[in-house]
Amino acid sequence: MTQRASELSGEQRAGAPGRGLTAAEVAERISRGEVNDVPVRSSRSLTEIVRANVFTRFNLIIGVLWVIMLAVAPIQDSLFGFVIIANTGIGIVQEWRAKKTLDSLAVVGESKPVVRRDGKAAAIHTSEIVLGDLIELGPGDKVVVDGTVAEADGLEVDESLLTGEADPVLKKTGDTVMSGSFVVAGGGAFTATKVGREAYAAQLAEEASRFTLVRSELRSGISTILKYITWMMVPTATALVISQLVVKEHNFKDSIARTVGGIVPMIPEGLVLLTSVAFAIGVVRLGRKQCLVQELPAIEGLARVDVVCLDKTGTLTEGGMDVTELRPLGDAEEPYLRRVLAAFGASEPRPNASLQAIIDAYPAAEDGAWTTTGTLPFSSARKYSGAAFTEDGGASSAWLLGAPDVLLSEDDPALAEIGQLNEQGLRVLLLARARGELDAPDAAQGAEPAALVVLEQRLRPDAGQTLAYFGEQRVATKVISGDNAVSVGAVAAKLGMEGAEHPVDARRLPEDTDEMATAMEQNAVFGRVTPQQKREMVAALQSRGHTVAMTGDGVNDVLALKDADIGVSMGSGSEATRAVAQIVLLNNSFATLPSVVAEGRRVIGNITRVATLFLTKTVYSVLLAVLVVCFQVEYPFLPRHLTLLSTLTIGVPAFFLALAPNKERAHPHFVRRVMRYAIPSGVICAAATFVMYLIARHHYSGTGALDAETSAATLTLFLVSMWVLAIIARPYTWWRICLVAAMGLAFLIVLAVPWLQDFFALKLVGTQMPWTAVGIAVVASVALEYVWRLVGRRFGA
Repeated sequence: MTQRASELSGEQRAGAPGRGLTAAEVAERISRGEVNDVPVRSSRSLTEIVRANVFTRFNLIIGVLWVIMLAVAPIQDSLFGFVIIANTGIGIVQEWRAKKTLDSLAVVGESKPVVRRDGKAAAIHTSEIVLGDLIELGPGDKVVVDGTVAEADGLEVDESLLTGEADPVLKKTGDTVMSGSFVVAGGGAFTATKVGREAYAAQLAEEASRFTLVRSELRSGISTILKYITWMMVPTATALVISQLVVKEHNFKDSIARTVGGIVPMIPEGLVLLTSVAFAIGVVRLGRKQCLVQELPAIEGLARVDVVCLDKTGTLTEGGMDVTELRPLGDAEEPYLRRVLAAFGASEPRPNASLQAIIDAYPAAEDGAWTTTGTLPFSSARKYSGAAFTEDGGASSAWLLGAPDVLLSEDDPALAEIGQLNEQGLRVLLLARARGELDAPDAAQGAEPAALVVLEQRLRPDAGQTLAYFGEQRVATKVISGDNAVSVGAVAAKLGMEGAEHPVDARRLPEDTDEMATAMEQNAVFGRVTPQQKREMVAALQSRGHTVAMTGDGVNDVLALKDADIGVSMGSGSEATRAVAQIVLLNNSFATLPSVVAEGRRVIGNITRVATLFLTKTVYSVLLAVLVVCFQVEYPFLPRHLTLLSTLTIGVPAFFLALAPNKERAHPHFVRRVMRYAIPSGVICAAATFVMYLIARHHYSGTGALDAETSAATLTLFLVSMWVLAIIARPYTWWRICLVAAMGLAFLIVLAVPWLQDFFALKLVGTQMPWTAVGIAVVASVALEYVWRLVGRRFGA
């Protein structure tokens, strides 16, 4: 329920028909289990988190190989198993932290429907609703369970989220309302007839998790990569096993160790972990800023956004307004008009921001001389509301309050005066006397203008900085509002928005999608936009390949929020907007959006970087295995060597790089972009290493020759892999330089300390082969630089 509804006074509610259930009836229904007890699956349970992180395809493969290595080789050749345990533990802990953050924020952002019991209205948790409860409805409220309308006052319900039909449905007493729909105009109450899992929306969502990792290009891209790796790994590993066990006829245990050493590095096990960790940490960081991420891919989606559509009210301006002037038109006298406005305000129990400003300026008289005989709730589609009264003298009158350019004819002289006010950024409402019935389709036709109500909107102090941020980041901003276009343009201009000087009246926009897309790309401010047009505008931008984010807080924004790539709702917005948005700004601050965008860019940009590291290792591991099979030689490495290399050139650096700041806008085609760099890098690493290995085989002979050959090949692979790391770590900062230097120093320590030499079976013999390894690594590094620059020039960074 909206905050306005929950703040209604007891006196206002006491006169409403229908007392609702008694406390005894509620207790009886609870005892029978007739409660709306659908569990809110805000995130995966701890069991699901553990299962998802532990029982993976690659963990199974590595687990089997680990058991084999524990049986046939020294403990140092089994280090990769302990690394996997540590990685999995980190993943579980981080996702658990994210879960707790999400759950706590979900509770903070949860809306509470207002239920009438014993004649008194109170806000309760959705899960506390029982069968037969009388639930009140107002504009923006979501229907939380199925029911039958008990009271209706111009009640219009949007069922588009259920049926796909965009036109609101007028509901009368006795009509059915379904959970998942929401109120767009009017008010009323309904009796709950289906609760819990029997409710329509609950049946639709029974198997769905509210917070999910689906629809993510990053996740699906990584899954695609892992699928291809599996296909490559099986035949390569099989050929390697046969090569090492049968062809070379080596010691059985040594052959097994070298075979496992060839298989393990093919698996980019840390890539999945780091993706989960990066997402989880992103959720925790945003949670600290009171930003509820209802779907994890929303972090990724906002990073890819290139157009942000903003609703003016509640986004650029604060919710409240102030009446600055009342200008009578014609013969109307101001005292009488004040009385009309006071009665108008008293007729609406759930006023919007404009009417609330009028109520504050013209409070209702205590004598109660004016009585309301009829009301027409405000609708975003018609742009006005209405009320009919019996005045203190017994005379009857009907009034409309709304947009002047809708209620007045195009040639009315008052429009010029209104235009001047709009140019100052002021909002203007027209009070007009209606000539016909309020509920007539042409109620506005022939209405007699009585007064202009001038409202001043309160600008958000941080909105200008936020718009400037999007401009710097090359993200186009479009203000889409139901208010007068000139007024909206003036507000946007005050905030320094580019293009605000040319506002567009949406009533003059072309209906053709392609033509509308052109108009959307060429202009920045749009006024008099209907809810359906907002939806069409989003679709038009998407048709041109734009990734669109839509912000809003009103019920008129719901359809556009739902259709946008990313929907962003204010925490104080209507329940309907919060329900369909992927991101809810619980602090109601538009200024939080840059943080969300930055977090998304950090996650996507960094995962793209570290994915290149992991997949370079996969490529060179597969190629080395293929070369070993083709040349019929021993596999050059034991698992301990590749564990050391992976830790220093990939594992530790990737963890820091994945969490580093990154402001680059995310680009599409994740798999293609990563593989463009990973494949040539892996080929160069494998070629340099194998060439060095073959040279060393011809140089060394006798006892210990294989260990010497392995050490020379390991040095080559480490140096070339470090250069890949050095490229990926760019642009350099002091900590990135320290990170790369620390990894190099760690390897030097292993080569220099005797017991570490023995532990990792690394000992450089002589000076000729080590320096040859350095020379080959230098040549390979030059080749890497050339290839990376070539790919960058040809395909873009």
